Amino acid sequence: MVGVGRNYEDHAKEMGSELPASPMLFLMPNTSVAYPGEPITMPAFTEEVSYEVELAVVIGRIAKEVPEERVPEVIFGYTVANDVTARDAQRTDGQWARAKGFDNSVPLGPWIETELDPSDLRISGRLNGATVQDGTTADMVFDVPFLISYISQAMTLLPGDVILTGTPAGVGLLTEGDTFEGEIEGIGTLRNMFRR
Repeated sequence: MVGVGRNYEDHAKEMGSELPASPMLFLMPNTSVAYPGEPITMPAFTEEVSYEVELAVVIGRIAKEVPEERVPEVIFGYTVANDVTARDAQRTDGQWARAKGFDNSVPLGPWIETELDPSDLRISGRLNGATVQDGTTADMVFDVPFLISYISQAMTLLPGDVILTGTPAGVGLLTEGDTFEGEIEGIGTLRNMFRR
């Protein structure tokens, strides 16, 4: 999985960060994937675990140096992701592999939608039923075609690879017993419970 950091201006502001001049990329191992409804165990090394609802792009064909206008040809579909983050580790480590790549840190689902225009979809997150994130994919700094083209200039994307496209403002901390629901228009709702 390839993550894109600070891809919504309002989220960058709430984190006290500047917008990147080019996409800020990080990698997550396949062991970080979790299923819809799977309880997520927050790791012992962190005291600050937060949620981030994101549009996830699933690659369907080998993609290398893909021009933006041909990006739809390499996309299999779209799903909902929760880019669960250990904020304290993110601040101290200097890079984000541990903070965003721990086991079961990226729930995906509830399914892959293959017929969807990702340019202006409502994206929202609910913590224990209360809406905490509410935005639109139209607010991305770098849109899906640009991101896939940009990433494919550096690394070959393979079928089944997943690109996380960033989160709108409203991120916050999770505690024992919390339930987080990420919902994206045209796809559905991803729901997971969190435990220590």
